Amino acid sequence: MDSDRQHCDTSNGYVHLQNPHLKSMTSDFLYHFNLGTATHDLPAMFGDVKFVVVGGSATRMGKFARYIHQELGLPESEEPQDLADTDRYGMFKAGPVLSVSHGMGMPSMSIMLNELLKLLYHARCSNVVMFRMGTSGGLGLEPGTVVISKAAVDACFRPKYTQIVLGQEISRPTELDQGLVDELLHVAAQEEGLTTVAGNTMCANGFYEEQGRLDGAFCDYTEQDKLQYLQKGRDAGVRNIEMESLCFAALCKNAGVKAGVVCVTLVDRLRGDQVTTPHDTLKEWELRPQKLLAKFIRSRLGMK
Repeated sequence: MDSDRQHCDTSNGYVHLQNPHLKSMTSDFLYHFNLGTATHDLPAMFGDVKFVVVGGSATRMGKFARYIHQELGLPESEEPQDLADTDRYGMFKAGPVLSVSHGMGMPSMSIMLNELLKLLYHARCSNVVMFRMGTSGGLGLEPGTVVISKAAVDACFRPKYTQIVLGQEISRPTELDQGLVDELLHVAAQEEGLTTVAGNTMCANGFYEEQGRLDGAFCDYTEQDKLQYLQKGRDAGVRNIEMESLCFAALCKNAGVKAGVVCVTLVDRLRGDQVTTPHDTLKEWELRPQKLLAKFIRSRLGMK
């Protein structure tokens, strides 16, 4: 079963969800956010959202929301608060920007993103741009380099997200919006001291064996095996590795939402596995995707 055959009309700019059953529901409760169509006025709360930025940690996404709040010059009285009344995910709104945590790995991303896309759908948001922002391992890049993803690929370097649905494999394409890639590269070129590259992002189902690490609890391959595998990825256009982009790219594409992935690299996996960079340096590197996306959002809003 291949969802490439599905056609999604996005000409009006709204989120289009591929689920006819939603129309027959009298109400929809977004359990992991504790938000619902019967309990909240979602269009009033979120209808003005134009940018959605997601990342792993609720703490980090709260900090990003407060940072973008300052960058947009919004009133102090409107400082972002956590709108998700659960301990699963954090959700913060700063004007037209929604900042949401997705946890770690594709299962957590999938749960969050299903409910987030439904929220945007119920809120009647239009022309939304979504980004995954985070950290990653690089391939042949100096740590601290920011990678703008051209496409997400799986651990076999294929641009598709595969799930088992009712006992059958379904695959969805994972290309990202190339216009956004070019726009982000243009914005990044104006940021002094920021090294940025575009390339494919490999998305793994785990942190250790599936990424070819030698330092996990289990390992049945040699260092030479690892390096051959990673070099094969590098030759296939992979520039960094993380654990969420495949799901993110596929689901956004299926909903007709333009999406991009911006991640900073913390280690060159061709040289080692463990992140040993001093904490203060890591903190500075982690801010680089935030600064790039803030500059992008300000540019889109006509702000210098």
